[in-house]
Amino acid sequence: MSEAQRFALTPGEPAGIGPDLCLLLARAAQPHALVAIASRQLLAERATLLGLDIALLEVAPGAWPQAPAPAGSLYVWDTPLAAPVQAGQLDPRNAGYVLETLLRAGNGCVDGDFAGMITAPVHKGVINEAGIPFSGHTEFLAELTHTEQVVMMLATRGLRVALATTHLPLREVADAITAERLTRVARILHGDLRDKFGIASPRILVCGLNPHAGEGGHLGREEIDIIEPTLARLRGEGLDLIGPLPADTLFTPKHLEHCDAVLAMYHDQGLPVLKYKGFGAAVNVTLGLPIVRTSVDHGTALDLAGSGRVDTGSLQVALETAYQMTAGAQQAG
Repeated sequence: MSEAQRFALTPGEPAGIGPDLCLLLARAAQPHALVAIASRQLLAERATLLGLDIALLEVAPGAWPQAPAPAGSLYVWDTPLAAPVQAGQLDPRNAGYVLETLLRAGNGCVDGDFAGMITAPVHKGVINEAGIPFSGHTEFLAELTHTEQVVMMLATRGLRVALATTHLPLREVADAITAERLTRVARILHGDLRDKFGIASPRILVCGLNPHAGEGGHLGREEIDIIEPTLARLRGEGLDLIGPLPADTLFTPKHLEHCDAVLAMYHDQGLPVLKYKGFGAAVNVTLGLPIVRTSVDHGTALDLAGSGRVDTGSLQVALETAYQMTAGAQQAG
């Protein structure tokens, strides 16, 4: 991507480490213009707490920056808080503020003001405590963009893992592995690797559900009855799908060396491996949206807010991934 573009940056829960991450990131120049959609007062107070000298440059619709901010400065689209913030102390009164930042970022991406959005962690519990039904960034953005199906993918340098199912009790996973679900997820994963990551012919390794990928039906028939026939049909559409493979041997260099992503059947089948490989330097990507959205792979860390003892590694990877996806979309286009 040769020209600088604008990206929205949402700090998430105001009492958590999101504001800290935005400010720490601003110490160095970025290749693109980042617009923090946040309370300017909150950022100023947190900068003082952290002992950071960061210039907060106000921007707004109709007065967007055309170039990256200099090192030591941060563009801010001021979004008012409902109540004062104390680092580490949740306050349901600011739940609406959090959602407003996401709404501004999402609509800005849809309208073309931003090339993509990068999100710091929110605290779902305090938003629900405020009486607002909210299950997460992914569902919020899917509804905002009228997207029926999205796919969660985590990535770190050298490994991408997408999930066929996400936050389900383990006893419900097998029933959720249907031909329809696998077809939708695989098509989205293949399509976004091609259209947003610029991979012309993505190769995807697919985990089996059961130990040893069912061992010929002796350890479960989901591979025989559902997964294998579904993969065969999708190969007929031109998707390069390898598997189903036993998950305990799939995540080895022999297999991973020649693939672009892994499709795991459930959350804790694939993500422990990825987080072991890239903890603190991984990114959460929402596939299937008409916009680019990446996020850090950690929580609000309320106990570290305002302490200065936070690592910006995951946020930096989230930024790099958003830049890569935008460049990939341009290349594919």
